[in-house]
Amino acid sequence: MDAWYSDHHQAHHGQSELIGGQLVAGFELPLRAERVLDAFLEAGVGLVHTPADAGLAPILAVHDADYVDFLRGAWDAWRAIGRAHPALPMVWHAGHGLPKERPRHIEGQLGYYSMDAGAAIVAGTWTAVYWSAQCAIAAASALVQGAPAAFAICRPPGHHATARAMGGYCYLNNAAIAAQHLRALGQPRVAVLDIDYHHGNGTQSIFWQRDDVFFASLHADPHDDYPYFSGHADERGEGDGHGATLNLPLPAGTEAPEYLAALEQALDALAAAECTATVVSLGVDTFELDPISRFKLHEEDYFEIGRRLKRLPQPVLFVFEGGYATEEVGRNAVGVMQGFEWEGARAGG
Repeated sequence: MDAWYSDHHQAHHGQSELIGGQLVAGFELPLRAERVLDAFLEAGVGLVHTPADAGLAPILAVHDADYVDFLRGAWDAWRAIGRAHPALPMVWHAGHGLPKERPRHIEGQLGYYSMDAGAAIVAGTWTAVYWSAQCAIAAASALVQGAPAAFAICRPPGHHATARAMGGYCYLNNAAIAAQHLRALGQPRVAVLDIDYHHGNGTQSIFWQRDDVFFASLHADPHDDYPYFSGHADERGEGDGHGATLNLPLPAGTEAPEYLAALEQALDALAAAECTATVVSLGVDTFELDPISRFKLHEEDYFEIGRRLKRLPQPVLFVFEGGYATEEVGRNAVGVMQGFEWEGARAGG
């Protein structure tokens, strides 16, 4: 299995975020992707490629054009009012839908296009998120060209980004862009399996009314954890997409036996959905030492997760999402790759 990685991600470092009522040093660090890259190379799983530039078209197939324009110009607009520190929103609109008017002022636009204060914008944010998406696009293209599996080492992550809003460290939804790109390249029906600790609310919302992309997610119970407003078990999609969403919320303290049982349930559903390719939103913030999560998986559990993911509709694209225990994040993410690639991997649990 080969990987796609761009060192452009280093241009983005949000520095701070609002969490627990305090402005604290950000957990989403450049070191995360670097540790994953190092572990991938050390394990000898496959080659690492730099993505080609596929342009904006695959991004605009998922994200609203005005939102993309905002991301491209936000830092310059922020600097134009004399600000040099990272841009964070200070006001949000509540409720469903959009306000009637987009604010002219950059502070208003930050709130208009944000769901929280966890996605700061700095000078290099657009460059980083653009090339993060290009990693996912290039890896998806490799699947269509015949690769049985691929790994997009994306940073910043993406699964919280909706078609028109950023949040939870996410700006462009790499997994959704990859799934849509697979559809555009001829895959009849694509599965997205999100195994990050936090619900992939952005991915769910993007495909909520579609039946050509089946979305399944294992995550912390949104009654008690971020993103709070989506990920409940009764959310199944709407319109043409009714029945094409499966949420499996799990309680704080979940350990491997319960987690793997839920994973098998998701794999059964994906098999029944008759998809022809799968995108895995690979978050390893389910780890017991993750600083912002509350599951209790151990390092050795990630190999077993990868082994079980061999049941997925293939080909399979892994897209890196969360994981904030920086000492272990690389080993945990690559452990999934090793389990998936293990010659003894077989269908079934």
